[in-house]
Amino acid sequence: MKLNAKQLRNSLFAKSLKKKTKNETTKNEIYIVLDNILDTYNIGAIFRLADAIAAKKVMICGDSEIPPNHRIKKASINTTEVVDWSYSETTAEAIKNLRKTVSGIQIVAIEQAENSIRYDEFEYKFPIALIVGHETDGISKEVLDECDGIVEMPMYGINISLNVMVSLAIVLYKALEKIQ
Repeated sequence: MKLNAKQLRNSLFAKSLKKKTKNETTKNEIYIVLDNILDTYNIGAIFRLADAIAAKKVMICGDSEIPPNHRIKKASINTTEVVDWSYSETTAEAIKNLRKTVSGIQIVAIEQAENSIRYDEFEYKFPIALIVGHETDGISKEVLDECDGIVEMPMYGINISLNVMVSLAIVLYKALEKIQ
């Protein structure tokens, strides 16, 4: 059945999400870290993506808005109700907590940097945390220094970057190939 956005938000599917518990789905050992993402529609879309790939958690950091927020809820199509999430004042704090609580976690930034490598040439390992950064400023150097790797998409046109949610989706699905 094909539904438009309004129908999705008001559908039985959306209502069933509220009844569904976060533990009913087997989660992949994937953590998504948002480093000062400002666009609430990006945040909502990332929640929807996190649900699509059954991520363990979304970690919202810094100046990013958090649920409940009307625009996040609208873009997420209510997946904020079923995706586990947390907030940290800094991304460095979130990384520190991940390293302390998730044994052997690989921390990977999705960013254009001198030492980045193509996303499709990187050796992804699970459990994994993927970090995306501020839409204009990217991921801070302090955070990049804490990462086990930095990946980026090659850009062939005039534009020099992709939307953070699009970049995250590409890398997430590439990483998931490792466990499929």
